[in-house]
Amino acid sequence: MSNTASFPSDIEIAQKANMKPIREVAEKLGISENDLEQYGRYKAKLPLNLINESKVAQSNLILVTAITPTPAGEGKTTTSIGLNEGMNKLGKKSMAVLREPSLGPVFGIKGGAAGGGYAQVVPMEDINLHFTGDFSAIEKANNLLAALIDNNIQNKKNGLGIDPRTILWKRVMDMNDRALRHIVIGIGGTANGIPREDGFNITAASEVMAILCMASDFEDLKRRLGNIYVGNTFDGKAVYARDLKAENAMAILLRDAIKPNLVQTLENNPVIIHGGPFANIAQGTNTIIATKMGMSLADYVITEAGFGADLGAEKFIDIKCASSGLRPKAIVLVATIRALRHHGGAPAEEYNTPSMERVKNGYENLAKHIENCKKYGYHPVIAINAFPTDSPEEVEYVKAQCAEAGCKAVVARGFADGGKGMTDMAEAVIEEVESGRGQFCQIYDWNLPVKEKIATIAKEIYGATDVKYSSEAEAGLRKIQRLGLDKLPLCMAKTQKSFSDDEKKIGRPEGFTITVRDFEFAAGAGFIIPILGQMMRMPGLPNIPASEGMTIDANGVISGLS
Repeated sequence: MSNTASFPSDIEIAQKANMKPIREVAEKLGISENDLEQYGRYKAKLPLNLINESKVAQSNLILVTAITPTPAGEGKTTTSIGLNEGMNKLGKKSMAVLREPSLGPVFGIKGGAAGGGYAQVVPMEDINLHFTGDFSAIEKANNLLAALIDNNIQNKKNGLGIDPRTILWKRVMDMNDRALRHIVIGIGGTANGIPREDGFNITAASEVMAILCMASDFEDLKRRLGNIYVGNTFDGKAVYARDLKAENAMAILLRDAIKPNLVQTLENNPVIIHGGPFANIAQGTNTIIATKMGMSLADYVITEAGFGADLGAEKFIDIKCASSGLRPKAIVLVATIRALRHHGGAPAEEYNTPSMERVKNGYENLAKHIENCKKYGYHPVIAINAFPTDSPEEVEYVKAQCAEAGCKAVVARGFADGGKGMTDMAEAVIEEVESGRGQFCQIYDWNLPVKEKIATIAKEIYGATDVKYSSEAEAGLRKIQRLGLDKLPLCMAKTQKSFSDDEKKIGRPEGFTITVRDFEFAAGAGFIIPILGQMMRMPGLPNIPASEGMTIDANGVISGLS
């Protein structure tokens, strides 16, 4: 990676890409042009009938995860795309399967999610903006249910008797807008509905998004939509979306959104991008359908899970894989020397200052993630995502420590060099896949009591010594048990900045207690959500939004998008 002024920006690199028509990219996968639903020259949707379960069973799935990230992230997407380029450089039939970006971060602070440098997917502007309309369809399906709920409350004669005070379903939009977090609707007279408190979440936080990503097929999608919990009637009866006869209409809006999207890398290698759920209150991975589509078409499929391995990888293993039958053959664990300095105590202004002492102290964070990956059943391949400020001594230290842990560490240079900078990484991953060492292992049994499942994750994965519950959490757990949802897997919602529930506890904290503040659940998506700390479902814009640095000229050429 380079931070010099001479190194071009992501959008400058993307706009100079020599893209091939998407039909030519599809040909590399053996897909007929007749099977493509083209969105212009460089994007297409793929029909679900291309999924072949026997081919899925023969393909090699590779999960990319990371250490506890710094605010800027450690480069999982860039590493995933670069690894795909490297695999193809070695002559392997490989593709990446990734999540779709949300507009909120694009115009806010974090930027898009199409990779970086010379490890990008293109057309970058399209992917980071409206793409093929999947987010819009999810938003409309979510808000249709919201409208049906309020219409039912308004309908005194034929309504279900929904108690407005119990409604948990929020409206959504794909933009950071803090003013919409808590609102009052239905004011202005009886013709405008029943006044009540409401609010907006960002689209990526919608349960509809999580459902799309968990569905195995269209019928399963409808079933899960019908299972969405809405609230209670005045006499305490649970109300679900199916009681409002909402599932078919919602599914109609998702008819095209359920189909995976095919695009390409800068080096014209195939990539599927589909779905984009939150990585704390949801599972943080692309759709099961997209993953199986990729595995039906390629010998090696590279995918990623949001945040660090204590969150994304754990949910990938215990929710996505346990639900779908998918089994990774290898795990890639992304780390940066900058992040190790951070976990070793470096302030933000010294992240780029070499320090063996800080790297040695910060290595403990990487060591814990390696231990966790072994608990999932894998010896991870460590990708040291390269920065120009990495000193040779720091890199060699990390390599040596990883070797002692039985893992190979390789410097990943995809950002600066594309596929040619990732062939060593690709060789190491192929070697790990072919070793057969990976033996999938769930961390807990879904049928265990909820508190026992939480204790297992907290102690085994986070390193906590105890778990405490607030009175609200105890009440929430009783409700989950009353609704018969206690056998669902857990989707732990906590800060991504620490193994603990306190983001200030960096490195590898020990001797801490986590507190479950509350419980939520996603009955349609199929998981329970223990809430550790405060969770933000509608972000706000920063003091200087990224949108202020964007321009578009008279020819439609965009600048400043990242």
